[in-house]
Formats: sequence, structure tokens, C-alpha cells
Amino acid sequence: MTNLRVGVIGAGQLARMMTVPAINLGLQLKVFAENENSSAALAATVVGDYSQLEQLQKFAETVDVITFDHEHVPIAVLEALEQQGKSVQPPSRALKFAQNKLHMRQRLQQLGLPMPVWAEIKTASQLADFINQNNGVAILKTPIGGYDGKGVRVVREAAEANDWFAQLDKFGGSLLAEEKVDFVRELAQLSARTPSGEFAAWPLVETIQANGVCSVVKSPAPNADAALIEATTKIAQTVSEGLGVTGVLAVELFQTRDGGVVINELAMRPHNSGHFSIEGSVTSQFEQHLRAVLDLPLGETKATAAHAVMVNLLGTDDQNDFVSAYPRALAQFPQAKVHTYGKSPRAGRKMGHVTVTHQSEVEALKIAEGAATVLLQG
Repeated sequence: MTNLRVGVIGAGQLARMMTVPAINLGLQLKVFAENENSSAALAATVVGDYSQLEQLQKFAETVDVITFDHEHVPIAVLEALEQQGKSVQPPSRALKFAQNKLHMRQRLQQLGLPMPVWAEIKTASQLADFINQNNGVAILKTPIGGYDGKGVRVVREAAEANDWFAQLDKFGGSLLAEEKVDFVRELAQLSARTPSGEFAAWPLVETIQANGVCSVVKSPAPNADAALIEATTKIAQTVSEGLGVTGVLAVELFQTRDGGVVINELAMRPHNSGHFSIEGSVTSQFEQHLRAVLDLPLGETKATAAHAVMVNLLGTDDQNDFVSAYPRALAQFPQAKVHTYGKSPRAGRKMGHVTVTHQSEVEALKIAEGAATVLLQG
């Protein structure tokens, strides 16, 4: 097993957090980075342009499997690698749905999965009609290129999207309109699947957003009954099998007032909602992803404590990198596990996270938020 080589395209914090489990498993982890000052710089073996097939071909020759820190590599490039016999996990046939939200909605509808009311939008009049049919408001998304709240707008008039209509070619020729769901909370169901079909899911988690970015994750999701857990696990398995996903899959969900759920977004890679699993699960999402893409047996996903809470460290300015606050934060909150991503500071940027495991959810949240506050104050 020591000869197995995993190549990760993208050198952000997800690739960075794959490093430790790769070492523990005796794997060779190689990273194709966009620049030298990346979060996963310690594992970066190539710096280049992931949109260029020739560069990725050379990288692929040095590894046994290609996987991803992000979902932005052109599908045509991945298809070319696959045609040359390279193992790409998740494969291009799955990633095409992660890269285009409109195609994702179409496929999930074919699978009969619960979703918000949605429509493909090509003209302002179509958007106006959709708004009128959905209580005077719509969630409008660019099908490609959006993440962490980017490429998403709440619109009440079609004119609010004139700038997007003027550049439809950039978004694949269409926009995606969705109803504004009257939800009571947001949930995420993480799972993993191997190429040979083994499937495993983590406990359902609740996510709390701040300005469109995940701020807090609670595992397990409070007050989640057996029926809800069974339903979300089944959704994750149906998505992974129906779309051909391998590796970690995150299904982001809205829970509605009647107790049901609808699918909001998908991510085919380790995900912010699963960072708690490093301390909070027998097998972290990062170890599991490596196992899955190599088609190794999956690890146990049970919780290591009654509760795990993760709080994101979102940058407040372009100065505070948290280092000066380490002594105070670690002294005041020795139960907290602090992870930083080696990024240059910027307001709103995901700079790291804090996780606390505890018998009490209230205490776990209190400790995690306390440590985050000290770190963010610098």
C-alpha cells in the first residue's frame, strides 16, 4: 500500500487537510497547485494551469488516481485523461453535474429526489413569469462558477438580473431560478462511495450560515429523528449512485416546516460541513476520501463523542492571521482543536476552523465560539 500515489488537483485547505491521513495511511500525496503560495504548499509537487491538458497529463503520469480540491477542472480535460486510461475520481460523468447547477437539477429530477421548484431561465420574461408564480420572489443562480454565496441573488424583478442576461454565454446560455424555500434550518448529509460501490454515511449535521458562508456545524443535527436520518441517508445514496459519484459527497439540504427536506446544493469532494469529522468521527472525511478514490475499504463513520461543533474562522481584515492569539486561545480553551489553512488574511475568507467534542452540545458550542472569538480578535 505504500506505493499508492494520490494526485490532488487544487491546493486549497481541502488538499492541505488530506496530508495527515495520507501520511498515516502510508500514501504518497501529490498536489497540483495553481500558485506557490497555496494552502497545501507543503504537499505541492507541481505548480501550473489545471485547464491545460498537457500539464495535467504529465502530472497524471506520476500518480495512480486523480482527485480534487475543487470542481473547476474543465470536463473535456478530464475526459481526455480518462480516455488515456487514467483513474479520475470522482469521474467526469459525475463532476459535470457539480459544475453545472442546471444540469444537476435536471438529473436529480430524473431520479425523483426532493427539490425546490425550479426553472431554466433564458429571458427576462421567463424570469418575470417565474417570480410571479412563486410569491413574487426567486433565488436566481448562475449555473456555473458560483460557490460560498457567489453567483446567487434574491430577485423580485427581472430587471435585477439584466447584467447576468447580458453575459449569458459566460453561464452556459441559461440561468437557474428556484423558489425561495421557507425552511426552518439547513442540514448537510455527508457520505462516501468507492468505485466498486461501497457506501458509508456520517451522522446528519446542521449548518448555520453567515452572509452565505458556513459559520457553524453541529454534529449530530439536533432533534433529528430516525425517519429524517433514514431519508437523508437514502437521498445521499441515491445521488451518489445515480450520478456516479466516488469519494466524499456533501448534499446540502433545507428542512421545511412540515419536517421534510429539499436538496439545495451538491459538492463532490470533502466539504466544509464535514470538517468536524477530523476529531468528531472515527474516520474523518479526508481519510475516507482517500480510501474511497483508491477503492480501499471505507472506515467507520460513527461519532467519537456525543456532540461535535465546528466554528469557521472567517477573516476579519487583511492583517490578522491568528498566530499572535494562539497562546491566549489555547490557554483559555484547551479542549478546542484549532486548524488554520495557511492563507493570507482577507475579510470574509475561510482562514481556518475550531472543533470541540463534548457530552453537551451547548458546552461544545460555547467553547468553540469562545476560542474563535479570541483568535479573531488577534
